[in-house]
Amino acid sequence: MQKVDVVVVGGGIAGLTAAIYAAKAGKQTMVVEKQDRLGGRAISNKKKGAYFNLGAHALYTGDAYATFRELGLTLQGKQPSSDAYGIWKGKLNTLPSDMKSLFTTPLLSWKGKMEFASCLTKLLKMDTRRFDRISVREWVEGNLRDPMVRNIFYSLLRAASYVAGPDLPAAGPVLKQLQNALKGVLYLDRGWGELVEELRQKATDLGVRFETNTKVSSIDTRGGIVRQVLCEDGTKIDTLHVVLTTSPSVANQLVPFAEETALHTWKEQAIEITAACLDVALKRLPKPKQQFAYGIDQTVLLTNQSRAAYLSDDGAQVISLIKYQGKETDPDKDLHELEGVLDLMQPGWREELIVKQYLPKLTVCHDFMHMKRLENPGPAVPEIQGLYVAGEWASHGEVLVDAATASAKRAIQHMLSLESKERNASYEHRGII
Repeated sequence: MQKVDVVVVGGGIAGLTAAIYAAKAGKQTMVVEKQDRLGGRAISNKKKGAYFNLGAHALYTGDAYATFRELGLTLQGKQPSSDAYGIWKGKLNTLPSDMKSLFTTPLLSWKGKMEFASCLTKLLKMDTRRFDRISVREWVEGNLRDPMVRNIFYSLLRAASYVAGPDLPAAGPVLKQLQNALKGVLYLDRGWGELVEELRQKATDLGVRFETNTKVSSIDTRGGIVRQVLCEDGTKIDTLHVVLTTSPSVANQLVPFAEETALHTWKEQAIEITAACLDVALKRLPKPKQQFAYGIDQTVLLTNQSRAAYLSDDGAQVISLIKYQGKETDPDKDLHELEGVLDLMQPGWREELIVKQYLPKLTVCHDFMHMKRLENPGPAVPEIQGLYVAGEWASHGEVLVDAATASAKRAIQHMLSLESKERNASYEHRGII
């Protein structure tokens, strides 16, 4: 029998962040991860000298960036150039990213250029929270007049949210993410695996224990109180607090009578975001200037992350492509479309190919702030004392990895706040204060 103060179920970004903050607060903490390696969807794989993430990853100047800096992570990498193309009707056009490209792009009329510049200026100063209850489409149609300006903003907001259509995402969080992107994006050297390793080392230094290759089977919550974590291999861990960083559906499976708790609501309202991801390592770029493109009338994005980050031991160029998916997906069709974008941007790329990775349906996140959401998940499960949730799906307005770190910190802060209240109540009862 093992005994710790806090058990974190899941060793991805949210789990590692939660464990670090729990340990910093003096709690004996254990992370239980079913896979043989930590990182979840933030792992990187090395193939023929090239570092591939699970799809394109970029670190915006949001909560995650601030959290990692606060924890002392090095975050080695660079900001990429903002030079970009827009794919419209099968052709490449310069996308406005600075004053020169704004005035030279053929995509926009003179009036459109003025409106685009005005909108970006307003966006940088905007309080995006007032748009949390309207959809991206409602915001675009209500605030932009020029049709092509609307099309370009749909493309930018799609890249910020990873959601193919504009009717589901709440506008506020996505606009905030675009604000963060405009302030700067970081591509990390050697992929996000380096970030995971730094988090693991930080947690280890703080005394966090790791149990990998260990699958949790259930959480003992008799009497509405967290008591034990039970694992499939027979391991039992006594604990007062559990932070679930699994998906909403797995969280429901682990907790007895979850249908009688908020976990059920959070599972039922969850809408998963997926993407088809193609990564290629090329010996050289046939078109060195064409390194970044948004699909305007296609739900795609291409970025050569090697233009800013060290992603190959031998100088290969590592390009990532994304197809934002809706409900219906077709692996072969999506691959054909992504390769078509690569043909357009880097004609002759097949002759330069070293290695590639295709993920036909990668889960980007298990839920997000959308128009059908009834409530924001967590941090605590109100019906069960000591049970918390965290992960990119437990967003209170943050997007993707920012939601993972923010929800992890919320869970630990809530736990510590309750302990403080209980301690003060005990002191008052004993007449100490």
